[in-house]
Amino acid sequence: MTQISEIILLGFGDLHGLQFVLFGLFLAIYVTTLLGNIIILIVVSADCSLHTPMYFFLGHFSFLEIGYTTTIEPIMLRTLLSAHVPISFPACACQFYFFASLVATECFFLAVMSYDRYIAICNPLHYSSIMDSWGCFQLAVASWLAGFLAPILLMIFIFRLTFCSANEIDHFFCDLKPIMKLACTNTQVAEMTSFICTSLFALAPFLLTLASYIHIICTILRIPSTTGKQRAFSTCSSHLIVVSLYYGTLGIVYGFPSVPRYERILKLLSLLYTVFTPAANPIIYTLRNKDVKVALRKLTQWHTYLVKES
Repeated sequence: MTQISEIILLGFGDLHGLQFVLFGLFLAIYVTTLLGNIIILIVVSADCSLHTPMYFFLGHFSFLEIGYTTTIEPIMLRTLLSAHVPISFPACACQFYFFASLVATECFFLAVMSYDRYIAICNPLHYSSIMDSWGCFQLAVASWLAGFLAPILLMIFIFRLTFCSANEIDHFFCDLKPIMKLACTNTQVAEMTSFICTSLFALAPFLLTLASYIHIICTILRIPSTTGKQRAFSTCSSHLIVVSLYYGTLGIVYGFPSVPRYERILKLLSLLYTVFTPAANPIIYTLRNKDVKVALRKLTQWHTYLVKES
């Protein structure tokens, strides 16, 4: 049984007068992230030339990123303005569930998008039959369902632990390790469940993504012409950068030793995958993607024309 009714998020502690500067910076990053992903959603929906499997999944990915950042960043912004932010225990559990679900869903979508590029480059003659509209719909639904089912068992084991009088989390959101530190009973079963869930719902998609890109790179290297290699690589370079950033930052944070003297460093590193990587993704997909840039330019010109006509 849980014996505490609320949890106190300590955030970044005493920032010595920098809290308002950092609040403005992180608010700007959050708004930019939202606008970037909303623009991608609008462009992908409005331009018929982007109604292809790759951009269908990119639309889902952008929608996911909006939910992912909104789960974390509003509360993080509150912790910048107050050194002690109270959050009810059910709200903390809810935040952790959505965070874990969206992390798992992102892993699945990255794997699906890698598979899409694998079929396009390694098996182009069968691409239209394999990645048809029904197949894409099934892959998208499966990714969302698997992602939101993934943390349920972990939630059951974690939030059935007994939590005693200590209710302060030295973090800016309800993450797994800080929550488990509040437990005053044995957490071995919960830790084992966490390891199994991570292996199934993060490591497995990562290995599928890695296998897809190994095949893609091998296929590209066999293309005789330099132009052909560049054209093939350009279709997956944006996604490869996003995959590298996402798994790289997750690996750094969750592979870092979980000992008290590294807690502040881990908290700062958590900003990589909760704030900076989601902000970078829309920029990568627009600046490094010719089709999106062309569609965005067309949409801007059409909007300018409508304004002049009105």
